[in-house]
Amino acid sequence: MIGTGTILRCAIVLLIADNTMVNFRVLARAMSTVAKAFEANQVVPDVVSKAPSALVTVKYPSGVEVNEGNELTPTQVKDVPTVSWDATPNQLYTLVMTDPDAPSRKDPKFREWHHWLVGNIPGNNVAAGETLSAYVGSGPPPDTGLHRYVYLVYKQPSKLNFDEPRLPNTSGENRGKFSIAKFAQKYNLGDPIAGNFYQAKYDDYVPILYKQLGA
Repeated sequence: MIGTGTILRCAIVLLIADNTMVNFRVLARAMSTVAKAFEANQVVPDVVSKAPSALVTVKYPSGVEVNEGNELTPTQVKDVPTVSWDATPNQLYTLVMTDPDAPSRKDPKFREWHHWLVGNIPGNNVAAGETLSAYVGSGPPPDTGLHRYVYLVYKQPSKLNFDEPRLPNTSGENRGKFSIAKFAQKYNLGDPIAGNFYQAKYDDYVPILYKQLGA
């Protein structure tokens, strides 16, 4: 005869196994959808040659969240977001936010205009990383349609000594003609491990941002 304790232990094991499978399915679904979204929206090959398999979570103080190509407004994304991913605590990472559609998707002659670049991030504590380019929100020019704003995370081989100029959020200098693919190659970062993106077009906040950048 099976005791009550044995039955209870079996039930707990089955419950844990079921929850594990649910979490695995959620993770697998996120991993597959971000790659599909990158390819469907030509983030591959316009920004990277290989899509990341995991999702970066990006939440803005305005309350909006980046969701695989959803449309947000420059007003909604003007402030520094909270960014997280499935990170190893003792591992260092690089995070970038970049726009391949400058000044427009039809005529991307300034591709890429990067909005944020942080290296040597311990785990996913972005605030503790080394800011190479301070955060600048979306500023798509009028009548240029939707721009793609791409978030990518790279796992670093070790702590890196970056020789890029440190860029403030009060100037647009040295942000255009950037290539995250070339940057990753320079520092041996490999392919991105996680990513996400949203799309935005001009709104009334853009002139305010341009004034901040001295344009």
